[in-house]
Amino acid sequence: MGTPLHSRFIPREELHSFSAWSPDSFSGQEQTSGHGPGVPPAPPPEPTAEQRAAQHQAQLAEARQAGYKDGYRDGLVALENFKQSYAAQVTAQVAAVAAAFRAQLDAMEQQLARGLSQVAVEIARQAVRSELTIRPQLIEAVAQEALSSLVHSARHIRVHLHPDDHQLLTTQGQLDLDARDARLVSNPDITRGGCIVESDIGVIDASIEARWRRAAAALGHEDEWVQPAPDAASKEDTP
Repeated sequence: MGTPLHSRFIPREELHSFSAWSPDSFSGQEQTSGHGPGVPPAPPPEPTAEQRAAQHQAQLAEARQAGYKDGYRDGLVALENFKQSYAAQVTAQVAAVAAAFRAQLDAMEQQLARGLSQVAVEIARQAVRSELTIRPQLIEAVAQEALSSLVHSARHIRVHLHPDDHQLLTTQGQLDLDARDARLVSNPDITRGGCIVESDIGVIDASIEARWRRAAAALGHEDEWVQPAPDAASKEDTP
């Protein structure tokens, strides 16, 4: 005869812990729950004043650290922008100073070149005057060169000279005038030391004024020949 089943009813007051049955109960896994079905969990306890203060300090420290990182990053960006701006400003200032220096240097070089050119022209002027005074026979070479510049077919050749040069070449000169059918003409309008050769095909200007302009132009200077005053000429002739 089998063991009789216990059919006693268990009151609610005697139940301390129970859980709903599920098929997993046969696998040896027990489901436990500290609360019965439908009972909500207890709310967490309210933090104490010390806990709230510690939490507040932690939040402040975190915010301070985040602000420090943001400020440090923004500071690096601002510093880099400042360095680039400052470098560009300094470069522009240096370029402006260099350009101004080059302009001043160019102006000084041009001024120096003009001064040297003027000095060279004055030295050449004095040298020419001295040569004309000391060696008046140079007019023969000038006249011969002017005659040689004419083509052989030129006719009616006339060599205009200063009266003093005309007398010098007439008495002491060795120009081959007959070969070119040329003749000397005394002309007070011609400065001594130069001549003007006229022919039927053109004019050769070998005057002092024309030759001086060409010589001054070769020195990069525009200058006209200035005939010295009689007093100055007499002083130059005096040793």
